[in-house]
Amino acid sequence: MSIVTRFAPSPTGYLHLGHAHAALFAWTRARSAPGGRFLLRIEDIDPGRCLPEFTDAILEDLAWLGLHWDGTVRVQSAHLPDYRATLDVLARRGLVYPCFCTRTAILREMAQSAAAPHAPDGSPLYPGTCRALASSERARRIAAGEPHALRLDMAAALAAVPEELAFEEAGEGRIVCHPQAFGDVVLARKDAPASYHLCVTHDDAAQGVNLVTRGVDLKPATHLHRLLQALMGWPVPAYAHHALLTDAAGRRLAKRDRAATIREMRAAGRSPAEVRALAGFPAFPIGASPATLPAGETGGPPP
Repeated sequence: MSIVTRFAPSPTGYLHLGHAHAALFAWTRARSAPGGRFLLRIEDIDPGRCLPEFTDAILEDLAWLGLHWDGTVRVQSAHLPDYRATLDVLARRGLVYPCFCTRTAILREMAQSAAAPHAPDGSPLYPGTCRALASSERARRIAAGEPHALRLDMAAALAAVPEELAFEEAGEGRIVCHPQAFGDVVLARKDAPASYHLCVTHDDAAQGVNLVTRGVDLKPATHLHRLLQALMGWPVPAYAHHALLTDAAGRRLAKRDRAATIREMRAAGRSPAEVRALAGFPAFPIGASPATLPAGETGGPPP
């Protein structure tokens, strides 16, 4: 079976070296394998932070780096009905429930506990305030237009998947999953019609991705993603989580810390080869030329 990988940036800013490393990591895995495919997905599900100008810049920077992708670019905002359909399936099975708690109210309740548990991403676990609301109360509040999020009922979800969940990690082998560490995670809210966890898992299945490559900071999320895959009957890809690039102080390169962007490096006269080397990839694998794309496929930005 040929490898199918993807690079899936969010257009909330310009690409930096950390993004280039992630893209090259996926590209190398795909182009080093016979018939391998490298897909591009734009994860623009957050309308408050994602801008079209950043999407255009992503396409331009990747093409400048020589990272031509296979097929068309998948843009998440064009697939909202697909995510809604997944949420509807989970709702019909009683696996999600509306949560009317504000972030402030949740934090206030958690502050009252001297040892509030936290999820793998460091956020406090939701205490389940709205889980026990009667269906009539939920319906009344929704009908009244009260803002709410949709949360996964973790206990019910785990009960629906009695078998042990695990995934294959490159270089480590089989890893047993413990999605309960995330608690009743949010799958949709008013300002984001579907969460990262739901969208990325849905899209990897829809695009036939069989090797998920991403930063090691997202490795814990795989435990939750395996649960969603099991609940929806989606294929289970293999995973390869790479180390994160850091600055001279050892801090992870990030947009919020104004890490040098690919665009700035281009303007400063850096060549694509120099930037690829700075990102940890001084040479492309054999056969990495766009000329090796399968017949009928296209890569790079649209004309």
